[in-house]
Amino acid sequence: MSMREVLIYTLVAVSSLLMISYTVHMFVGGLVSDHSEHTIMAVAAGLWACVIGALAWDVVRRRRAR
Repeated sequence: MSMREVLIYTLVAVSSLLMISYTVHMFVGGLVSDHSEHTIMAVAAGLWACVIGALAWDVVRRRRAR
């Protein structure tokens, strides 16, 4: 993997995490307390980070197999 490719993947991963958090804010903001909203946002971002990690692991595994 080239450094440019790693930077692009990192940028996409970070923006994806921010979008997930904002989506949760848009859905539950104002309906629940601020503490609950932040907890839900943290859980959603954590789960999404695990998904991104699994996808990154798969990309690295497939690249090494070549």
